[in-house]
Amino acid sequence: MERTLTRYIRALRSAGAGVSTTEAMDAARTVEVVGWEDRGVLKTALGTVLAKSVEEKAIHEQLFELYFSREAAANAAAEGQPGEGGEPDAGQPGGGEAEPQAGDGEGGEGGDPVEALSALARGENPGQLAMALERAGASAGVDEIRFATQSGYFVRKMMEQMGVEALEARLMEALSRRNAEGDAEAEALMGTRSALQKQARAFVEARFEIYGRSAQDAFMNEILAERSFGALGRSDTERMRALVERMAKRLAVRHARRRKVKDRGRLDVRRTLRANAGHDGVPFDIIWKIKRKDRPKIVAVCDVSGSVAQYVRFLLLFLHALKEKVTDLETFAFSAHLADVSRPLETLPFETAMRAIVDEVGSGGTDYGAAFLELDRDFGEVIDRRTTVLVLGDGRSNYSDPRLDVFKQIADQAKRLVWLCPEPATNWGSGDSCLLEYRPFCTLLTHCSTVTDLERALDEILMAYD
Repeated sequence: MERTLTRYIRALRSAGAGVSTTEAMDAARTVEVVGWEDRGVLKTALGTVLAKSVEEKAIHEQLFELYFSREAAANAAAEGQPGEGGEPDAGQPGGGEAEPQAGDGEGGEGGDPVEALSALARGENPGQLAMALERAGASAGVDEIRFATQSGYFVRKMMEQMGVEALEARLMEALSRRNAEGDAEAEALMGTRSALQKQARAFVEARFEIYGRSAQDAFMNEILAERSFGALGRSDTERMRALVERMAKRLAVRHARRRKVKDRGRLDVRRTLRANAGHDGVPFDIIWKIKRKDRPKIVAVCDVSGSVAQYVRFLLLFLHALKEKVTDLETFAFSAHLADVSRPLETLPFETAMRAIVDEVGSGGTDYGAAFLELDRDFGEVIDRRTTVLVLGDGRSNYSDPRLDVFKQIADQAKRLVWLCPEPATNWGSGDSCLLEYRPFCTLLTHCSTVTDLERALDEILMAYD
């Protein structure tokens, strides 16, 4: 029981569920109360003590079915087998150490390991096969699998643990005879090896889903988070969308906690004493000083010309994933002219909205000065003292007038002005870049080329409201 539960908790942690030591101990006590017999009750009970959030409950739902359906199948197959007394093996709920069985390289069936493997491959004893796979998997360390590409290695290690080398030696001897009898025996032996290999591969793939899939995804996400937006391919899009949504949720939770801590940071002595005058001055009711904070308000101004469109896509995806935290969000896009694109982003599927935005304003030569003039003239009322104006663009304006006077007015009117540039600082001011001219009026001007850069910049923006 203890090993089965420990391995399940390990699988939960690998998948991203933060199971603490205390929660693991609670789970062990819970299993002692509810038992292993009713799988529905067990699933509900473990979900109650091990899963704290909606995300963790989803992980538990998925992993429980993967983990315990395999355990149940093996247990059912082994139930009532001679010599087992109807008890599950070590890999089953409530099981103990299993006795050596034929086909695991220790002999059996009269001491002939090849015949033992043939019996396993024929499926004459499903329980024995399940237990042989469990022992071989444990000896090969299959639970340590982290990448799908490791499957072949672990399948071979399991086959070796089951005694396949003796079978392969017999196969080579049969082939060397070069006669009909040898060829028939070799064909039978190859069939045995193929059947066992298929079973071992299914076992490894199941373990990968339990222990390795989440680790592989985490590794791929780490790589993707540091990859330049410009280097992303079509195959990266869906993974990046999921990564951005997780980052946005993490960012929202982080700032909600920061704000909660700050709200309880200072004791209001006068109001506390007044409130507790009826208790002889004993402070039963504590009143904290709460400094009123502005709610986050962001006006995003995005260059959607060809050179920057990929970067804008993920900024807007990030911002709209933050809608629970940033409820006051206005979005503008421009190339040759500026347009309010908040409505299509709110009402259409994201990819559909992006195509519509690029079709509407993505053509023509980029003109930053004209865009800032239109923002100030037509939408100036959306910018006030609690607004962070967030500009995403490379600052390349085709040698047009940058309208620094208008840009300065926007900066003075806003709480902060943050500019994210996909080009490295070494390129700022080169050619038709106006960034060095805009820089004196920016609260922050920083290079932003990966989703990690984007998370860091948005984190800093939200900190101004904590």
